[in-house]
Amino acid sequence: MKKFLNCILIRKIEVEYFKLDFELIGGIFMSEIVVKVTRGSLVESIHRADIAVVNSKGNLVYSLGDSHKVAYMRSAAKPIQTMEVILSGASERFSFTDKELSIMCGSHYGEEFHRETVEKILNKIGLNVNNLLCGSTLSLSREYSQKLLWEHAKLNPTYTDCSGKHAGILSVCVLKGYNIENYNSPEHPVQKEIKTIVSEICSIKEKNIVMGTDGCTVPVFGMPLYNMALGYSKIASGYGLSESYKKAADRIFSAVNNAPEMVAGTNGFCTEIIKNTHNKIIGKFGAEGIYCIGVRGADFGIAIKIEDGGTRAIWPTVVKCLEDLNVLDDREKDILSRYKNGKNLNNVGEKVGNIFPDFTLKKNF
Repeated sequence: MKKFLNCILIRKIEVEYFKLDFELIGGIFMSEIVVKVTRGSLVESIHRADIAVVNSKGNLVYSLGDSHKVAYMRSAAKPIQTMEVILSGASERFSFTDKELSIMCGSHYGEEFHRETVEKILNKIGLNVNNLLCGSTLSLSREYSQKLLWEHAKLNPTYTDCSGKHAGILSVCVLKGYNIENYNSPEHPVQKEIKTIVSEICSIKEKNIVMGTDGCTVPVFGMPLYNMALGYSKIASGYGLSESYKKAADRIFSAVNNAPEMVAGTNGFCTEIIKNTHNKIIGKFGAEGIYCIGVRGADFGIAIKIEDGGTRAIWPTVVKCLEDLNVLDDREKDILSRYKNGKNLNNVGEKVGNIFPDFTLKKNF
């Protein structure tokens, strides 16, 4: 009986110990509040996030929450995926312009000039809209979606935000003679080559990349925020890359800065932040609350994951990060302030509260 009671006591101690250990770990790595939403005098909602700021040498210089949280890059991976178009020789072979490369990196709004650009890519490689496997969706822009619905637009895959990326992938397939019927399969050679590039740029072994399927049907890559941020720092700086990779990264950075309207669209955040920061930023949104940024000259990349996947918390968080890191000058802060401090509106457009960031990045040095 005494032995039995001793076993129970030991087991109770073990349970309490591991419970304490779990709580401590959870406290250390818990996502932190980044954005608050008020209605009247109350804070009605909050959004939490995890953030990693990494320099090109691999040092975690700032963070918030869990800087190693594993998440899918989603569309934030597009600038890295598009490097295959350059490394393969497809960009040179088909004489792709900055606009065409930029839309391959973008999640565009499907506006007329976007659709025309995707069609030009397809014409250059001898294919057509029927070869795109991204599906047909309404615009990411609420305003433009309403316009399309009002006009009873007949959608096709060029309207879809990922059609530029798909056209770019197809250009590699045409150049190399790959099958174009299943280019979205993880086992397709073009997807294996893209995965290798992602692995190299983000300094993560291929076997450690968590694979999934994106909304547009192609593979998507899961990894720690740390590695996403490191990848974007390399795109911006070229540090530690081979000569061919460095040239490809530089071409990508230049293309999106020369044609930012292709990365999102009219009044789109990605477009506005690139357009108004004087060739020093590449920034890309990803679904479910992902945003990645590379800053040229400052030698770091940023990766953000909004815990609940909410889009409305991304823009304030991004702008506040750039302010904390002294990336923006006064004019840039002024232009981007509308994305940092938003209005909570009712159904008739009256302001009933605010949407604003409430955090400070933590130094890790």
